[in-house]
Amino acid sequence: MTRFEVVRDPLWDNIRLDPEALAVVDTPAVQRLRYVRQLGHAFLVYPGATHSRFEHALGAYHLARRALSQLEDAGDVRLDAADRLRLKLAALLHDIGHYPFSHSLEEAGLPHHEELAARHLADGELAQRLTTLGTPAQRLLSLIQARAREPLAGLVSGSLDVDKLDYLSRDAWMCGVPYGVIDVDRLLTSLTLAPGRDGHPTLALHEKGLAALESLLFAKYQMYRNVYWHHAVRSATSMFKRLVRRAIAGGRVRPDAVAVATDDGLIHELLQQDATGLARRLRERRLAKRALDLPATELPADTPSWPSDDPDLLERVEDRLARDVGLAPGELFLDFPAKAAMLALDLPLVKRDGSVTQLGGAEAAAHLGLPRVAAELYRSARRLRVFVIAPAKVPAQAIVELVMLPREEVERRMNAETELVR
Repeated sequence: MTRFEVVRDPLWDNIRLDPEALAVVDTPAVQRLRYVRQLGHAFLVYPGATHSRFEHALGAYHLARRALSQLEDAGDVRLDAADRLRLKLAALLHDIGHYPFSHSLEEAGLPHHEELAARHLADGELAQRLTTLGTPAQRLLSLIQARAREPLAGLVSGSLDVDKLDYLSRDAWMCGVPYGVIDVDRLLTSLTLAPGRDGHPTLALHEKGLAALESLLFAKYQMYRNVYWHHAVRSATSMFKRLVRRAIAGGRVRPDAVAVATDDGLIHELLQQDATGLARRLRERRLAKRALDLPATELPADTPSWPSDDPDLLERVEDRLARDVGLAPGELFLDFPAKAAMLALDLPLVKRDGSVTQLGGAEAAAHLGLPRVAAELYRSARRLRVFVIAPAKVPAQAIVELVMLPREEVERRMNAETELVR
């Protein structure tokens, strides 16, 4: 008799875990995800946001099962048992390499969590279970790292992957906000296969799902604007990034140990030897306050990327700015998060007459209203902020001029030991 378990989930009600999924779930690498919060420091703003990567992993697995069943019932695909299992397990394990506290440590300069997945899949009890199940870790990795070129790879990593469908719905539900409302049922029943840009079959959307797709895009925009980039969440994230970077630089924690830590385990370790005082501040929710908070709509459209993708330069700039406004190093944080592809799409659209077009770039605007204003929505979601531990006067125009400088010019000014703001 086939053994399976049913897990009660606040979002999807009943999640059925088949025997193969149970074998994988009951391993230390997957159980660690119970102790890694999905939304990092967002619980300091939204008390309900304590849900874990483990819950999200089960949700992604559940949606993958539903999507595959729907595609098979509609006659769009015929999968053998091995491929079906591989896709479901890739969805279940897509966040296996995730750090504690959401994406903050990737922002701090550590490797992306998709790269770390190999470490968990290739060694230990999880690797043994996958071998027993006949599911090679490398074939899971190609799906998790978005390198697979197979028709249903988009279910695991793509414009309409089960990761997005679960995390946007779950995050909104657990935060208690009405912004992440997505018609998931309609999206799942609108999935099909169609020729992609290269002519090969790939995951596609039927025209009947366009309104539901637009709801997903708008939910994403609203969640970034109101939850993920909330000022107090970004303050805590900035403090945490500096805390961990200083601990690594001082040899108090090792990057490879951070990669397999849990939220509470890492904070406990950081509290033991915290020269910055930031760990205690985070624990007691004494966050850095806003000295500057400007919408990106008040800045030129094309802003340099160094504030979001060069953590080493950013830290040097922050400490120079702190000195210039009379603060100590580590008492000022410059924050200008970026996600240029926030509202991007790239998948085929199957029209009611059977013809196929591409939803991507300018082509998407012919079928959806939101992509026509995507650039402005993205800019309205972004904020340029300066957080300070102690009161300080931060010159707004000088900060704007600074973040608009090319990376090379900022480097030159840093090396010249000149004031960055006057």
